[in-house]
Amino acid sequence: QVQLVESGGGLVQAGGSLRLSCAVSGSRFSINDMDWYRQAPGKQRELVATIKRGGSTNYADSVKGRFTISRDNAKNTVYLQMNSLKPEDTGIYTCNAFVGPYLYWGQGTQVTVSS
Repeated sequence: QVQLVESGGGLVQAGGSLRLSCAVSGSRFSINDMDWYRQAPGKQRELVATIKRGGSTNYADSVKGRFTISRDNAKNTVYLQMNSLKPEDTGIYTCNAFVGPYLYWGQGTQVTVSS
């Protein structure tokens, strides 16, 4: 059974940094696109960053220049390095992964940025 487990969330002051990790286990297929989403209180979930298996990336305009998505294919893990955090970055961050033809989601990790 495929599972995605996020870690690295927490409370940080504005201007600080956090690094999120999302590890995929139980996969028999190759892992293709991996994404990070976030959902702020009272708002819709939004796509934060995407990374393809080959390493190409895309970012939401709101995080460009501050966040970096990366992956380690040998470890089936995707990372999100978040720098210069702002209070508006607060939310639940969730990763997903396309494993073969299927899409799987993690449970999410809370990120809170205090002003």
